Amino acid sequence: MSKTALICGSYAFDSIMVFHDQFKNHILPDKVHMLNVSFLVPTLRKEFGGCGGNIAYNLHLLGANSVPMATVGEDFAPYMKWMESQHMNTTHIKVIENSYTGQAFITTDMDDNQITAFHPGAMSESHQNKVSDTSAADIGIVSPDGRDGMIEHAQQFNDAQIPFIFDPGQGMPMFSGAELITFIEQATYIAVNDYESQMLQDKTALSLQTIASKVEALIITKGGEGSEIHANGKITHIAPAKTQSTQDPTGCGDAYRAGLLYGLMNNLDWKTTGQLAGLLGAIKIAHLGTQNHQFDLAEIERLYQQNYGEPLF
Repeated sequence: MSKTALICGSYAFDSIMVFHDQFKNHILPDKVHMLNVSFLVPTLRKEFGGCGGNIAYNLHLLGANSVPMATVGEDFAPYMKWMESQHMNTTHIKVIENSYTGQAFITTDMDDNQITAFHPGAMSESHQNKVSDTSAADIGIVSPDGRDGMIEHAQQFNDAQIPFIFDPGQGMPMFSGAELITFIEQATYIAVNDYESQMLQDKTALSLQTIASKVEALIITKGGEGSEIHANGKITHIAPAKTQSTQDPTGCGDAYRAGLLYGLMNNLDWKTTGQLAGLLGAIKIAHLGTQNHQFDLAEIERLYQQNYGEPLF
């Protein structure tokens, strides 16, 4: 019987704009205290996103049972239609009245600098969903979401003795060092990027070795340099998969986390799990947006063999 992953995390609309110049040419350093700038953005894309949404999408493409749990606004209908067209589980997508779905407004200049504004909207009500609302979950993930929801879902996974990944991401600044230590003690696995791993150490005053010793695995992604997995008292270095092109890094970390979940659900070893996760990130980066790529398990098996010279299973 196949396992089920409960994915607690945000759903959001991403409005991605490109400014065909450099911000530095339009921001006067001696006037930053009275900043008033306007950027003409002839390029605009509206995408379906959010960490929970992206993780669930990639895991679903692999053919796994992914159950996303999130709070969304009254404007969610187009996203819901997309999910239904992909035959994704929408049972635990709760609409909050008089709220917008989370919204990210991202403007990127020609130097790849970004100015982002984020409206959490209904995401702030994520604590209205409970892990116990699901009939069965074999594994879970707490990814960036409403602050109260992240705290409560981690506690609920822990109380139910359901193993879960703690993935603080851009939500880490919301928590104190003491709160992050509680997450570490509750979690089974932790997944962060290189920058977040340093922030986690700084805020908790715990060394990487100490953090790793408190969980079954500490996974650190390093972009184009691959990733490393601290587990069983050793570090497994994961080489990066080949990318067809580098179109858009947004959502690569979420794709990677879907690979982690799939490996854990199928009892794959850490090297294989990390390589699969890295491959999903490499596929994602070759596409604009976070849910515009397609693959199935057969293609993943072929690409895995091609990249790593060994079978996935």
